[in-house]
Amino acid sequence: MRVTQSMLTNNMLRNVSKSYERMGKYQEQLSTGKKIQKPSDDPVVAMRGMNYRSELTEIKQYQRNLNEVHNWMDNSDAAMDKATKALQRIRELAVQGSNGTYEEGQRENIAKEVKQLKQHLTDVANTKVNDKYIFNGTNTTEKPVNFVDGAGNVIKNPDGSEKVSTSTNGNEVKIEVSKGVEIATNVNPTQVFKEGMFDDIDKFINRLEGTGSGELDHSIADIDKHINSVVNERADLGARMNRVELIEDRLSSQEVITSGTLSENEDAELEKVITELKTQESVHRAALGVGARIIQPSLMDFLR
Repeated sequence: MRVTQSMLTNNMLRNVSKSYERMGKYQEQLSTGKKIQKPSDDPVVAMRGMNYRSELTEIKQYQRNLNEVHNWMDNSDAAMDKATKALQRIRELAVQGSNGTYEEGQRENIAKEVKQLKQHLTDVANTKVNDKYIFNGTNTTEKPVNFVDGAGNVIKNPDGSEKVSTSTNGNEVKIEVSKGVEIATNVNPTQVFKEGMFDDIDKFINRLEGTGSGELDHSIADIDKHINSVVNERADLGARMNRVELIEDRLSSQEVITSGTLSENEDAELEKVITELKTQESVHRAALGVGARIIQPSLMDFLR
């Protein structure tokens, strides 16, 4: 086959163009730090990157969910701590009130303090987090505990002597914290702020004021029962909090591993890219030098 000057020139220009493309590729890798700039550069790398990013997005969503779980559980734990202390104080007052040497006036003063503690317990039961009641099961928009009159109407400004009405919604509020894993964030209010607890406190108040039946010793046993209920529910919450911490640690590990895998899949090895760019620049200069001798001087001058 006859090789013409035109063929030599075209081949040289084509090779120089490819050399420019390769240098451009390495320069893009240096500027972006990525192996590929578009999916067509390497479909396999692009597909893996999409999968890893999707996994990271999922992990971050679960971590945000865990923050919400922590918020609910921490506030629930703090509320039950306050409830326990209030009940323990009521128990102390029951022990004092059962002292046969106490006069009627002293018992009435104890009754006043118990009424205040009863109101405090209703405030604790109506704790809100992010504008949601955390002790009313899945009904987070309504108060779980209210003071009511004989007709069942809610009293806006109670003094602690009124009857208390409590919610019976004990449904779990569940949040997904990992793929296919949900955890209950709330405690069962029917085991903590139940109507029976407030009824027993009312009985204690009536006994102190001399209008109730039964010995004050009975109130001590009643309060002990409710303290145990709160403590048991708090222990159950503590066990779930420990599980949440384990899930949180696992998600953190998954995030580190997935981020590392994504980086390994997409990030360019800068040292290697720089070396290849320098090599390609040398090849390019050599190609231009050879081309300058092949192409006729007049054409070379034109190209310059």
